[in-house]
Amino acid sequence: MTANRPDDSDDAPVPAFLTRRHMLGAGTAAAASGLLRFPPPAHDGQPRSAPHMKVLRTPESRFRDLAGYPFEPHYVHVGAGDGTGGRLRMHYVDERPADPVKESGQTILLLHGEPSWSYLYRHVIPPLVAAGHRCVAPDLVGFGRSDKPASRFAYTYQRHVDWLREAVFDRLDLRDVTMVCHDWGGLLGLRLLAEHPGRFRRVVATNTYLPTGDQDVGRAFHAWTQWSQRAEPFDAGSVVEAGTVGELSPAVKAGYDAPFPDETYRQGARQFPLLVPITAWDEATVPNRNAWAVLQTLSIPFLCAFSDHVILLPQAPNTDDPSYAVPNPDQWLRERIPGAHGRPHTTIAGAGHFVQEDQGPRLAAIVNDFIESTR
Repeated sequence: MTANRPDDSDDAPVPAFLTRRHMLGAGTAAAASGLLRFPPPAHDGQPRSAPHMKVLRTPESRFRDLAGYPFEPHYVHVGAGDGTGGRLRMHYVDERPADPVKESGQTILLLHGEPSWSYLYRHVIPPLVAAGHRCVAPDLVGFGRSDKPASRFAYTYQRHVDWLREAVFDRLDLRDVTMVCHDWGGLLGLRLLAEHPGRFRRVVATNTYLPTGDQDVGRAFHAWTQWSQRAEPFDAGSVVEAGTVGELSPAVKAGYDAPFPDETYRQGARQFPLLVPITAWDEATVPNRNAWAVLQTLSIPFLCAFSDHVILLPQAPNTDDPSYAVPNPDQWLRERIPGAHGRPHTTIAGAGHFVQEDQGPRLAAIVNDFIESTR
C-alpha cells in the first residue's frame, strides 16, 4: 500500500517503511489535532458546540502513606484547551528549606515522563532542598495527582506543552529555572526552553531527547509502542521496574500505580507513546523542528547526565541488540546545543532508564554541582 504526502504530486509515494505503527500514529495525531473531527450538525444544520471534556480525578485515598513520598500537595488550574473554557487541576510538589536563611535562591524544575509522576523524584528532592534549593515537581496532566481527561484524543503534544507552560510560567511564575528533564519531561521541557529561553538559567537532561520525526528512534521504541497499546493491564509500576537496574519493592510499585485505579485513568499514559513524532507528518514535527532552530543558538548552560544501561522494555525481544537502542540521544544534544559544548557531561553508572530510582542521590549531586559551577 502506498499513500502520498498531502502537498506532493502523485509520483511521490510515502516510503515503504511506513508501517501500521506509523499509520496509527499519523491517524491519531490527525484526529487529536482536529483534522479528522467532524461534529454532527444540529437540527438547524449548524455544527454543535464542543462538549465539555470529561475529566477524572484520582481519589486522594490512593495517595495516602506512599513509600518515601512525604510531600504536601499543591495545585494550580490551567485551561483545558478544548474550546469550552473548562479548567484542569494540575498538582505539583513545592519543597524548599525550612530556614529561609539557608535558601540558595535557585529554583529547580523537575519534569517526569512516561508513565511516572513526581513520585519519581522522591530521592532527588531531599538532597537538593538540603543544599538550599527550591524544588518544583509538577505532575503532567493525565498523571499523578493531576486531572486525567477520559478521552485519549484529549491528549495532544501541543496541549501538553500548553498545560505545562501555563502551570509553571503563568500560574507559578517560575524564573531563572534550573530544569531537570527526563523522558517525556524533555520532549516537553525542551520545547519550553526553545519557546521561553529567558525563563531558564541552566538545564540537566537525563535519558531524554527532542525528536522531530526525521530520525531513527530505534527498534526498542517501536516495541515499546506496540506493548503500550496491547498490554492488559498497563501496569505503571512494572514498566518503571523494567527500566531500572534493581528490583522495586511492592510498596514502590504501588506508588507508581497509585494514580491509575483502573483502565479509565490510564488514557494519557496509553496515548503518550503515540504522540512521539516518528515521521515527517506527525503533529509535532514542525513545532519540534522550529524548537531545534532555537536550541541550536542557545548558550544557556546545558548538561547531559545519562545512564549507563539501555532501556529494558516489558516483553521486548532481543534487548541486547544495539538496533533496539535510540541512537546516541545524549551525543545528539551535546553536539547540537551550544550551551552543552565543553561541559563536564557524565554517564551515571548503575542506572537504567529511570535513573532517579537507581541513582537518585547521585543525580541530585550532579545537579547541585552543576548549579554551583555555573552561578
